[in-house]
Amino acid sequence: MVNISELAGEKIQEMLAAEDSQNLFLRIGVKEGGCSGFSYGMGFDDEIHSDDKEYDIRGLKVVVDGESAKYLYGVEIDWKESGMGGGFTIHNPNAVATCGCGSSFRTAADAGKPNPDAC
Repeated sequence: MVNISELAGEKIQEMLAAEDSQNLFLRIGVKEGGCSGFSYGMGFDDEIHSDDKEYDIRGLKVVVDGESAKYLYGVEIDWKESGMGGGFTIHNPNAVATCGCGSSFRTAADAGKPNPDAC
């Protein structure tokens, strides 16, 4: 489903360790918006919903809602260092177009609802 690089997994584990709750997991999702039609969401959560899909990736509990799963199949999450610090990058093989900021995309089958003011 979703692939997380070794370095990205380490960064996520570090962030989880800094949180006060032991019940948190990584939630990855997609919502309509962004300059290309869909935008990614990634954060910690502690609540499971009935349509969620749960995965164990590199020892991390990763949860994706059912609607987002179709857009995230094969996605690769990595961590890149740069002169300004570092951050997560997302490579989505399903995307036919992405925006310059890298956080928005559309697929061949679904354009979402673009928001040109998003980036």
